[in-house]
Amino acid sequence: MTSRTTPRRAVLMAAALTTATAAAATACGSDGGEGGDGGTESGAPATTPAGTGSAPAGTPLASTSEIPVGGGTVFADRKVVVTQPTEGEFRAFSAVCTHQGCLVNKVADGTIDCPCHGSKYAIADGAVTAGPAPRPLPAERITVSGETITLA
Repeated sequence: MTSRTTPRRAVLMAAALTTATAAAATACGSDGGEGGDGGTESGAPATTPAGTGSAPAGTPLASTSEIPVGGGTVFADRKVVVTQPTEGEFRAFSAVCTHQGCLVNKVADGTIDCPCHGSKYAIADGAVTAGPAPRPLPAERITVSGETITLA
């Protein structure tokens, strides 16, 4: 029986490659969901899929009157953006860009915009409308009760 040893250099290179791969995956951002964009392939309403933001559940975000029709509001401190694509229809998404993890900073002309590399997302379903973002914004769960929008 012959004995084979793996050179130390090969072991160190494999470890470095594994670490670099993990770091690159983290740096590119995460959808925060469990196996996808947090919704369905058809772009389910943000009031139904699992949330992924940092605000605790049950936290009031805004009054319905604070969210413009055809626009939205970014809550950077909570890492959530709430939109109102059509009157009375409220959606919520993670405010963390799926490209490199920057926070989106505005909602304008029907899109949620990231200032870092120009990614844009649709206010209705979080779909990517301009890259380099690789995936839609993950949906957040919200409830609307009376005039109050709450993170579910």
